[in-house]
Amino acid sequence: MISRRSFVALQHRNYRLLWIGLFVSFSGSMMQNAALLWHVSLLVPPERKGLALGMVGLVRVLPIMVFSMISGVVADAWDRRKLMLFTQIAATVVATALAVLTFRGLTQVWPLYTLAALGSAVGAFDLPARGALVPTLVPREHLPNAISLNTIMFQTASVAGPSLGGLMIASSGVGWVYVANAISFGFVIVALLMMRDVPGHPKSETGSRDDVSWHAAMEGLRFVFRSPLIRSTMLLDFFATFFSSATALLPIFAQDVLQVGAKGYGWLYAAPAIGAMATSAALVPLVDRLERRGPTLLWAVAGYGLATVVFGFSRTFWLTFACLMLTGATDTVSMVIRNVVRQLETPDRLRGRMMGVNMVFFQGGPQLGELEAGAGGELARRAVLRDQRRDWLPARDRLGRRDDAGAQTLSAS
Repeated sequence: MISRRSFVALQHRNYRLLWIGLFVSFSGSMMQNAALLWHVSLLVPPERKGLALGMVGLVRVLPIMVFSMISGVVADAWDRRKLMLFTQIAATVVATALAVLTFRGLTQVWPLYTLAALGSAVGAFDLPARGALVPTLVPREHLPNAISLNTIMFQTASVAGPSLGGLMIASSGVGWVYVANAISFGFVIVALLMMRDVPGHPKSETGSRDDVSWHAAMEGLRFVFRSPLIRSTMLLDFFATFFSSATALLPIFAQDVLQVGAKGYGWLYAAPAIGAMATSAALVPLVDRLERRGPTLLWAVAGYGLATVVFGFSRTFWLTFACLMLTGATDTVSMVIRNVVRQLETPDRLRGRMMGVNMVFFQGGPQLGELEAGAGGELARRAVLRDQRRDWLPARDRLGRRDDAGAQTLSAS
């Protein structure tokens, strides 16, 4: 049963402003993520789709690998609200550039890869700042509720974004999706400007703020890997998503396997978020009382893997949709548990660095998993073509022998 206490974190004005702004912004970002994959699939030959889509994951993960440590240090050394203002403006510029190139008639795929990498670099600085800012906007006792509400907000946006994106792609084209995303960042910018009395720089034990330095980066890295709970949840996150991520292949499933077009693709892309949203709503009143978090986390990861396996064998839209919903539901359970553990176990002055290291695991896993899925799909396609060629050649040889025999008979007669 959901009560008013289930939304207690929203009583705090600064958190409420950020929550609303991020909901709109995440909806736009999810629209753009879906549109980008669809756009790539339209610009490459059919025989290169799998690898080209997998490359989106690679170009997104490389900036995360490069900037994860420094971005976490920056989030702990600078004013987190001002850092978010900078990243939101930069993200607006990237989305606007995508729209301009698209309206000018983009015919090559490399500009999409370049801008996807730039967007990922901006996100590498935004996520630690955002993740470290949220716990300063609510009291510690309301932090689990805030994390659960963030999950609901993110998953609701993940449903609304791709669904609207699919409709917009089908009716207006991908360019307008990029425009919508550029506008959505303005809501976060306004929310950040409207905040009052936001804590500034986090302080160290000595009362001074940390500098942007190699020593500060190594301090965050040592903290993460010396904390068994944080370290184990990060490793579990990476390996589960690396071997089970298939989002990059959804355009191929929608176009070639299920043949459901852009609208069907939008719903398939949103399916994990639909399952996640329903699960998040159920978890909100339970997260404070959830016991046996370890076994619950392991069961959730196992369910995620099983749903992905069935998804790979499915050839019907509704079974594929149900499997993707289940991946979202199980991933949400594990995500809420992981985030609560990490935030409660991390001091405020190290939160940015913890989020920076965590970003490599929870974003690197899915993005590298998309590359692995794309490469695997390309290898499978080539294997099928080889088998078809092998079956065709003997048939051609047999036909040739029959033609030769017929020619010899006619000559003899």
